[in-house]
Amino acid sequence: MANTLQQLKTMTTVVADTGDIDAIARSQPQDATTNPSLLLKAVQSPDYQPYIDDAIAWAKAQSTDPTQQLIDASDKLSVNVGLEILKLVPGRISTEVDARLSFDTEATLEKARKLIKLYNAAGISNDRILIKIAATWEGICAAKQLEQEGINCNLTLLFSFAQARACAEASAFLISPFVGRILDWYKANTDKKEYSAAEDPGVQSVTAIYDYYKQHGYQTVVMGASFRNSGEIIELAGCDRLTISPGLLEELSQANTSIVRKLNSPTQLKPKPEPLTEAEFRWQLNQDAMATEKLAEGIRNFAADQLKLEAILNKQL
Repeated sequence: MANTLQQLKTMTTVVADTGDIDAIARSQPQDATTNPSLLLKAVQSPDYQPYIDDAIAWAKAQSTDPTQQLIDASDKLSVNVGLEILKLVPGRISTEVDARLSFDTEATLEKARKLIKLYNAAGISNDRILIKIAATWEGICAAKQLEQEGINCNLTLLFSFAQARACAEASAFLISPFVGRILDWYKANTDKKEYSAAEDPGVQSVTAIYDYYKQHGYQTVVMGASFRNSGEIIELAGCDRLTISPGLLEELSQANTSIVRKLNSPTQLKPKPEPLTEAEFRWQLNQDAMATEKLAEGIRNFAADQLKLEAILNKQL
């Protein structure tokens, strides 16, 4: 009998949620995704020093300004790690735009184009890259423009239906609705502390988004993310993609639980509604306390880890 991970791979594209190259080699996912927190953890290993050295050398060749060198070294490091990961996965790598640009559409566009250019210079075509952007209104607007330029995007830090709907209406290639962080919020802010996988609010959120996309014929890929346990993953079997941490990938590979497909596409489509306006988007997000708080917290945390990453680089510049 196939193990649980092997069974899952027959229903869902499995993505590794890590910047750890060894972990990716072990789990053999289709795609991989990184963020500043994962990169920060990875570069603290001596094995990543060559990627840092190369990024610093490249940055120094681009500019004599220390501030610009730090920006360039950070961008090049994220691409260097992505390039190594692409040697191990047959699909795509998601590389994240600096979270501090989450409310600046033009700056996000500039950063995304720079990252793509770095990948292209290394011989990697656009169809192997996803530019990862926070699903703010400004980020979604940037993604809409990038998609029109042939640069595919992964909209992350997605907690609400309003965010999901706006991303689909912008023709974003992929969204990463967070499961575990939604569960965290409900455990912290309600009286209920224990949830079965089926009643997990994060699982229910992804299921609702998946059903809505398929019912209305949106092509945006749904990739569940941020899992706290394997039960959440199994309950979303059938989702387009699931990005899973190395620990949970290992747990699933060691298990022999029989799983069934939980998410299925409908046979009949419904007409698409009129797109959300900016005012409608902001109001609906504002009315969702969980999504408002988790989006802001996620941006702050990614920005904080980006600063820590830059501190490591700055010491070596």
